Amino acid sequence: MPASADDFATCVVNLQQKAQREGLSKETIDNALANVNYVSRVIELDKKQPEFSQTFDNYFSKRVTDWRVSQGRKMLREHKVLLAKLQETYGIPPQYLMAFWGLETNFGAYKGKMPVLDSLATLACDPRRSQYFTGELMKALKLKEKYDFDVSTMVGSWAGAMGHTQFMPSAYTHYAVDGDGDGKADLWNSTADALSSAANFLNQLGWQRNERWGREVRLPANFNYDYLGKSKAQGLTEWKQLGLTQSNGAALSTPDMTATLYLPAGHTGPAFLGYKNFDVIMRWNRSEFYAIAVGHLADRINGGVALAIAPPKQDNLSRARVKALQAKLNDKGFDVGKPDGVMGKNSKTGLRAYQQSVGLLADGFPDEATFKAIEIN
Repeated sequence: MPASADDFATCVVNLQQKAQREGLSKETIDNALANVNYVSRVIELDKKQPEFSQTFDNYFSKRVTDWRVSQGRKMLREHKVLLAKLQETYGIPPQYLMAFWGLETNFGAYKGKMPVLDSLATLACDPRRSQYFTGELMKALKLKEKYDFDVSTMVGSWAGAMGHTQFMPSAYTHYAVDGDGDGKADLWNSTADALSSAANFLNQLGWQRNERWGREVRLPANFNYDYLGKSKAQGLTEWKQLGLTQSNGAALSTPDMTATLYLPAGHTGPAFLGYKNFDVIMRWNRSEFYAIAVGHLADRINGGVALAIAPPKQDNLSRARVKALQAKLNDKGFDVGKPDGVMGKNSKTGLRAYQQSVGLLADGFPDEATFKAIEIN
């Protein structure tokens, strides 16, 4: 963080020099870049680590709402001609575009209001991720120049994500397309541009035509939880043989597809199989909770029913408690890496191994029985 206004001013001079080397115009450098402001709130938000890890129920219930389902269906009807064209061109079913749009900005109702250039310059002048945000700032300036955007209209999230679909400048640069034919890819003011760009982005990320994102499933009694996680992905035929069914009890269909099993709330909550398109959603946002929310919201918008097993109400876990758990696991020889308070892949794998070693149900979920067994209050 710059220690003073002078430090930020010096950083901006360096950014101007970089912008010049990257071929940006003198007008852009002398006006748009020279007049950026330092925003302390941006740094606060960037460095703020939540004291508690959100539960699946807390996350999911706030995102897959009746309002988003009904509004998504309304938008599906309103934009059906465009959406049919995008499905033909890019292979993305309309309900998925509605789900992303709904989760990112409430269908364009809230796109953020922080000046993008100020946010990116502030982050570029902070040492924590300076290189990344310097690159994003340069791309944002090039977008301004290319499309003659006014600085005052370039608003977004504190991290610089922009428009209906909250694209960072790099995603905007590589994947935004002109969907309404006016010669400009404007993700703030053109719904056609925004939805076309989202479809192009998902297509380029590897979306599989004619395949689902995944589905809710039911697990048999006495299920072997060793099959959890990406490293234990199985073909659908194998999952059927292991006793999994659709959420309504019907048999799994068994096309030649591989799937990964997810239990976002542990064995007492809903279970999901994620297919290749689940991984594509994860490339948009690296959160399993987000991918499940997008997929299920898309299903609901398309006429599907609510989850068969509702996410259980669970207390938020403090990061300090998770750190203590990770440290204990390391001490007991279950290597989960440096304790960081986040239950990532390594932590879940190590926790499953520990749970199995002490005779607990080994779902990799840090429930109270696990904390008691490992002697953490």
